[in-house]
Amino acid sequence: MEASRPADVSHYLGVFRRHWWIALIATGAGLGAGAALTSAMPKVYESSTAVLVQAVDQDTNAQGGRTKGSVNLDTEAQLVGSGAVAAKAATLLRSSRSPIELAKDVSVEVPANTTVLMITFKADTPEGAQSGSHAFAEAYLRNREETAQSGLDQQIKTLSAKIKQLTTTLTGINARLARATRGSSDESNLQSLRQNSQNQLNGMTGKLNELTTTTIGAGSIISDARLPESPVSPNAMINIATGGMLGLLLGLALAFVRERYDRRLRSAADVRDRGRMNVLAALDERTTPHFDDVLQPYGAGGRVFNRLRNEVLATLPPEARIIVVTGASRGSASTLVAANLAAALARTGSDVVLIGAHLPDSVVDAAPLARMLGISAVPGLSDLLAGRVGLNRALQRTPRIPSLRVITTGGAATAAGLMQSQRLKDTLDTLRGQGGYVVIEAPSTASSADAQSLASLADAAILAVELRRSRRPALLDAAEQLRRVGTPLLGAVVLPHLTNLRTAEPTAPAVTLTPPPATPDGPRPDDTAVLTAPQRFPTNTVSAAEKAALRQRDANSTEEITAVIDMSGAVKDPAKDGDKK
Repeated sequence: MEASRPADVSHYLGVFRRHWWIALIATGAGLGAGAALTSAMPKVYESSTAVLVQAVDQDTNAQGGRTKGSVNLDTEAQLVGSGAVAAKAATLLRSSRSPIELAKDVSVEVPANTTVLMITFKADTPEGAQSGSHAFAEAYLRNREETAQSGLDQQIKTLSAKIKQLTTTLTGINARLARATRGSSDESNLQSLRQNSQNQLNGMTGKLNELTTTTIGAGSIISDARLPESPVSPNAMINIATGGMLGLLLGLALAFVRERYDRRLRSAADVRDRGRMNVLAALDERTTPHFDDVLQPYGAGGRVFNRLRNEVLATLPPEARIIVVTGASRGSASTLVAANLAAALARTGSDVVLIGAHLPDSVVDAAPLARMLGISAVPGLSDLLAGRVGLNRALQRTPRIPSLRVITTGGAATAAGLMQSQRLKDTLDTLRGQGGYVVIEAPSTASSADAQSLASLADAAILAVELRRSRRPALLDAAEQLRRVGTPLLGAVVLPHLTNLRTAEPTAPAVTLTPPPATPDGPRPDDTAVLTAPQRFPTNTVSAAEKAALRQRDANSTEEITAVIDMSGAVKDPAKDGDKK
């Protein structure tokens, strides 16, 4: 399980900075999806009609109604979407849709403290929305008028029947009164009954006259529907903004998922938090050394290695003298760190030996330390361990840092298991006895087991981590390898990706192969070729006098042969070739 990271703003900003392209692509996809959805969705238009509702004799306000008047607007709002009103609206619209389908597209709102209904209709065209709203308003008013008129007619009919019945009763009373004896009690009772009936008839007649002259006023349209200019749905701005926001959130989520499962180390914080390792120094593109020289002590990069030197010296116990620098991935990160650390140690006046044990993958990649420090590429460690030269011959003093001596990697790959030889242990013991510091430039732990073998002979180890090339499992494995051999790991030196930091290679090869000199008896018996390397000087680091002196030294040297590569069969005797022809 990964170590937890500090949940600060810089961490989240770093994730966004490294994976901004994911968020950008997701946001663009969200914007495109919103635009596509807007174009694919059907357009919906709305139009509203304001209807003033007037009270009729049949209106009764229910308890808790919307207004305090005689009209219950909650009931009236429900009536607008009723089947009867929808049927009348369908007739007015001459639509083939069923009243139930039309009723689904209508909505009613009641403004506060008013007796007004806002009847809104939705349609796929502006004309359909306008005509639909007006049709439902008109149908509602007609339905309300018809309902009121029907109630009024029923009242007239009922009242007319009562008047007819009362007239018949009054006619009978008059006939009985005509036959009654004057002055009798029957006459008195009949006159009283006739008077009451006549009064009731007069009252009913007056009410009937009032009902027959009543005009029904159910309401009126105070604001007719208008032709909408733009659709209310889909809303392009809302859809596109929502799509962009969802895309951004999805992009951020994908960025954090990629960050969590990304094994590459992208910053010094990744090395510290995800690799659970102390970071001794962190360099950037401005302070990272190149392959043409070591860093100047007062430059930005030189100050970083000066602080690294101080931390190493403060951490090492007094008896610890040998430091191995290895990499967490293939590459030259360990070479740059080891060379500049050795130079920083040597500038304090201490005797420092830099051993190049990072054997090149090919002859073309040979002699990086020689180019950086201005020394000869051969003889080196491979020649020393093979017994071809002694320690004093392999040690070369750098021209600009007198306290720094270097043993290069040599001109040829060593035999398998040579890093575990007793000769290497004896060499390190000899250098330890001289009282100075020894810095070993080891290969990466991911490329060979030599790093672990060299670390077992050292007193402390430093890991060189190249960002965006080193991966977290390799870093953890490197720390585990060092732990298993019992070598204390001081920490890591973090460098940026070195692909774009290399200087242009010279036109001449770093190592050249020359045929062996002829002997009086013909070619050498071992059919070998001599591996030599031309002397190189870092630009603007060695004076002209020093260059001339070094060239004179090489010219006067009688021991030019350093490393030997077995070339059996590669160099042929011209005489033998002639005989064959």
